[in-house]
Amino acid sequence: MRILIYSYNYYPEPIGIAPLVTELAEGLVKRGHQVRVVTGMPNYPERRVYPGYRGKFYMTEERNGVTIQRSYVFVRGPEPGVLDRILLDGSFIATSLVQALRGWRPDVVFATEPPLLVCAPIALYAWANRCPFVINIQDIVSEAAVRVNLVKKGGIIAKIAKRFEQFAYWRANRISVIATGFADKLIEQGVPPEKITYIPNWWILSLFAPYPSVIMSFG
Repeated sequence: MRILIYSYNYYPEPIGIAPLVTELAEGLVKRGHQVRVVTGMPNYPERRVYPGYRGKFYMTEERNGVTIQRSYVFVRGPEPGVLDRILLDGSFIATSLVQALRGWRPDVVFATEPPLLVCAPIALYAWANRCPFVINIQDIVSEAAVRVNLVKKGGIIAKIAKRFEQFAYWRANRISVIATGFADKLIEQGVPPEKITYIPNWWILSLFAPYPSVIMSFG
């Protein structure tokens, strides 16, 4: 298959969703699929664009068989406010769609959330290309923003975020979640259960328990 992965974070970012998406993309290549990743210029966790990527709007690389199509993102320091986050997502939407159009037509589009705002145009891109659209939910953005006091519960921004989520969920052919609690929340919001698949993030046990006897105790 030709698989387009849409993820704001990717290699060489060392933590967060980037290592997981990188391993997924490279693993799919090993299974014989063609994979290209539309992503931003690396900047996480410092929220500073890495040396070698600064001052560039677009860059295309290839690593371990994966075509990586990078685009400009607006970042401002390690503690972005609401406006900074909107500008970050907005810049990625505007620039990344150009990269998405530069390449072969995918058989499936796989997107990670967050970022939230980009899910709506990706859904439209998948619809225009008549291919399935899969969302991998790492966090429910509208609720996460309230939990960390980034926005007020019931406020206009929280309501807009929820509308974007609902549109993306409605358009998606399949939604994967990393926690069963997320599945329950989606069902409460009216998402059909048959759309939802529970796939927890994987981890390498040996990094945390390097001794064989300890590893065996976990089965």
